Amino acid sequence: MDAALALGHEAAAVLDGGWEAWVKAGLPVTAQLPQVNPKEFVARRRLELALDAASVTASLGNARPLLLDARSPDRFRGENETLDPVAGHIPGAANRFFKLNLRADGRFKPPAELKREFTAALGPVPPVEVIHYCGSGVTACHNLLAMEIAGLAGSRLYPGSWSEWCSDPKRPVVTSTSRD
Repeated sequence: MDAALALGHEAAAVLDGGWEAWVKAGLPVTAQLPQVNPKEFVARRRLELALDAASVTASLGNARPLLLDARSPDRFRGENETLDPVAGHIPGAANRFFKLNLRADGRFKPPAELKREFTAALGPVPPVEVIHYCGSGVTACHNLLAMEIAGLAGSRLYPGSWSEWCSDPKRPVVTSTSRD
């Protein structure tokens, strides 16, 4: 899920591989700014896509939903926290580093390959029972998008992610390789 979809803008797109892939493919580029006609966009927030800290807290100790952390494994384990004042992860979370979604050229892996990998990571948990998070909510969207590409639709996002979670010392933190 990205911000545009969360706000009801269904005509959103992602440039697979980014600017570098566009240029490498020899597609047209220009230094001229396009002429645009401003339009008014009325946001329609889709609350079912995003969860708050209270919702995540209420789910702790349950087998479902599955929290899926998109940060690097060392940050997930609490061995290397580069951004937040507290290291670790939310109890019960599993780790799926967002960079695993990409091929060597920086583009997304094929849908079938992503589906195999996510199915193995999720085990018996259906996609609609997955909540993505990361450090600040950005790379969690990468995992959410990768699942959509794989045909595993319906997962949700905890946009506050680790930065919000660890800001409250009352919330539990795990610093190990185990999921709990």
